[in-house]
Amino acid sequence: MAFFTPKLGIDLGTANTLVFVPGKGVVLNEPSVVAISEIDKRILAVGNDAKEMIGRTPGEIVAYRPLRDGVIADYRVTQAMLRYFIGKALGRFQLFKPEVMVSVPAGVTSTERRAVVEAAIRAGAKNAYVVKEPILAAIGAGVPIQESHGNMIVDIGGGTCDVAVISLGGIVASISVKCAGDRLDHAIADYIKKTYNLAIGDKTAERVKIAIGSAVPVEEEMVAVIKGRDFVTGLPRSVEVKTNDLVRAMGRELREIVKAIRDVLAETPPELASDIIDRGIIMTGGTSQLRNFPELVFRRTGVKAVVADDALLCVARGTGIALDHLETYKKAIIAKR
Repeated sequence: MAFFTPKLGIDLGTANTLVFVPGKGVVLNEPSVVAISEIDKRILAVGNDAKEMIGRTPGEIVAYRPLRDGVIADYRVTQAMLRYFIGKALGRFQLFKPEVMVSVPAGVTSTERRAVVEAAIRAGAKNAYVVKEPILAAIGAGVPIQESHGNMIVDIGGGTCDVAVISLGGIVASISVKCAGDRLDHAIADYIKKTYNLAIGDKTAERVKIAIGSAVPVEEEMVAVIKGRDFVTGLPRSVEVKTNDLVRAMGRELREIVKAIRDVLAETPPELASDIIDRGIIMTGGTSQLRNFPELVFRRTGVKAVVADDALLCVARGTGIALDHLETYKKAIIAKR
């Protein structure tokens, strides 16, 4: 009967959760958001439906992100969210409990790791495996991690930026910083508040970042119109912002990400460092798609960087590949049940 055990890879992210089914690919990509009724603590919506409610809900409904900085902040809600995603991904195969592999940030503690495994089991998984994100990102980006060459992966998502040097299927040096997409959005919102006296939500900040943002100053700037609430009059107002405004706004956060990359390079054994110079740095995760990010990394480190194909899906794809070849990657699995 083992034949019927469905397999699911879950990239449990601060911003988005992706579910990968081997043979089918990514079957689900929804925001990691849950809408909860304050009155009876009932869960009203999960994923896309809940994200629509952020910043727009009446008083008694709270749209809520159960993961903060890549780790579980609210256990009960995470479990409910996982159950919803697992159910949605499996559809009519609910008779058999799935084997689930979940990604966690490189800097995760054993307690946080256990929480993820517990949540997955409680949400209906038969077995749950936990693997660190940079390893999954590397597998998903098509990097041959089993070889004795050094590969550097920079996985920048919504809550964490994981930088790791991988060789022989394991992590040689790594750093996980809690500075990624969400922090960039906050920085933009703060900048707009200070410069234009205008209050905007994180959702608007994120939209502007994607539309016209860049990691380095550009000569031909793009312009976007931002609508928000004036701090002084309290009335709605709109302003125009340009690309280089956003570069300034995000400067500090981007420096922090680059510092993490430099710190890991400083810890890397010389043999592997020479491999990295030859092969370059591979960037994955949604935030790595910010315009000119590889250029910024190259300017600050002298090592060329490339964004992997389908950067957003690398970790999810990695979970699927690792599930199909559990034997090959068993060294990488850090917790299972």
